[in-house]
Amino acid sequence: MKLKICGMKYPENIIEVGSLLPDYMGFIFYEKSARYFNGTIPELIKTIKKVGVFVNESVENIIKKIDEHNLQAVQLHGTESVEFCQELKNKINKRIEIIKVFSIGDDFDFEVLQPFEDVCDYFLFDTKGKLPGGNGATFNWKILKNNKSNKPFFLSGGIGLEEIAAIKNLKLPVYAIDVNSRFEIEPGLKNKNLLTNFKRKLEIVNL
Repeated sequence: MKLKICGMKYPENIIEVGSLLPDYMGFIFYEKSARYFNGTIPELIKTIKKVGVFVNESVENIIKKIDEHNLQAVQLHGTESVEFCQELKNKINKRIEIIKVFSIGDDFDFEVLQPFEDVCDYFLFDTKGKLPGGNGATFNWKILKNNKSNKPFFLSGGIGLEEIAAIKNLKLPVYAIDVNSRFEIEPGLKNKNLLTNFKRKLEIVNL
């Protein structure tokens, strides 16, 4: 199982967390976010994929950020349509991954995923809340059993140390775990010690 650490903001902290070798590191290019990234991403080990997180951004601006920061993945965290995802897919390098986010509540209809299967590489399931991400709460993971899609997915939303056992017990094909607010000292500043402990425990339980 892959690990994505999202909402990175400060260069020294980015380098520090990068030493843990997560598979993905997320940078939020959404100005209304407390974790909005508006700097230069420091040099990272090449195995770490840099993910740009966007909310209802234009294709042109997404491509601009891809080029500016040499992103390897794009995470769409708004109400982007199938047509939008297709246009983006047509205009970017095929090696750049597209991750489409869906906010999950108890009444979520997984049928809405089907049209997106051909226009993105992964889904990301996050908790439905007031903000587009970073709400610090988990959703009812049992609802994922209603997901009939074979598309690999990221599991997100309020994941911390206490959730490791529950993730293992899910017995679902989770491609990656996405962590953020539960490991923060303040928005955008991650606690390396907590993340180190989390990563070690993931390895112990073979996640």
